[in-house]
Amino acid sequence: MCGRFAFFSPREAVIAAFGADLDFQFDPRYNIAPSQDVTLIRLDQHGDLRVDRYRWGLVPFWAKDPAIGNRMINARAETVAEKPSFRQSFSRRRCLVLASGFYEWHKDGSGKTPFFISREDGQPFGMAGMWDEWAIAKQSKGDSRGDAMVNRECKALRTCAVITTPANEFMRGMHDRMPVIMAGNAAMTWLNNEVPKDELLNMVLGPQTINLQAWPVSKAVNNPINDDVSLIDRAQT
Repeated sequence: MCGRFAFFSPREAVIAAFGADLDFQFDPRYNIAPSQDVTLIRLDQHGDLRVDRYRWGLVPFWAKDPAIGNRMINARAETVAEKPSFRQSFSRRRCLVLASGFYEWHKDGSGKTPFFISREDGQPFGMAGMWDEWAIAKQSKGDSRGDAMVNRECKALRTCAVITTPANEFMRGMHDRMPVIMAGNAAMTWLNNEVPKDELLNMVLGPQTINLQAWPVSKAVNNPINDDVSLIDRAQT
C-alpha cells in the first residue's frame, strides 16, 4: 500500500523526469499523509499537461458524503477498472501523483520500523493515480418573509487516489504491495486518453522494474505533524 510519501525534488529534476516543461511551485514535503493536498500532473480539457493540488483520498462525483475519501487513498490495480468507486476515474481522469519517495513499515522483533523508499538514482517519479471532482453545494438563507432557498453556490472538491500493485522482489520483504511507479514515456502514456483499457491495465499490473533503494528512518515519521528533511535521514540501527 501507500500511506505516506514525500515530494521535495527540485523543479528541474521533475521536468527532466517527465520530459515536459511544467510550470509550478511547491514547498518541499517530507511526510504527506491522507486527506492532505498532493501535487499531481494531469491533462486539462485541451489535452495539455498541467500541475494541480488535489486532496489525497478520492471522493467519487456521485458520493453523498465526502468522508468516503478517508478510506479511498489507494486503489488496487486488480479491481480499479471495475470497482464503481474508481471505474470512471480510471477510464477518464488519470493522473500522476508526484513523489520523491514513499514510506513503508517493516515488522520486526521491536515492532514496526519505517523505511524510506526511492528510486536508486534519486530522481522524482509519478505514482499512477486517478482524480475526481465532487460538488459541494452551499445553500443561502431564505429572505425576510421566510421563503425557501433563493440561491445555491457550488464549490468543487478535487481529490485523488494512488494505484497500488503487487510488490516487486525488492519491496516484498517490507510489504506485499507498492504504488505503481512511472516516469518518462510511460508516464505520458498513462495520461493519454486514447490508450486502450487493456494497455492501461498492463501498465498497472505488470512487473515494477524500476530500480529502488531503501533505508530505515526515524519513527518520528509516524506522526504526520512532523514534516522536515530529517525524516528521510538514515536512522541509526
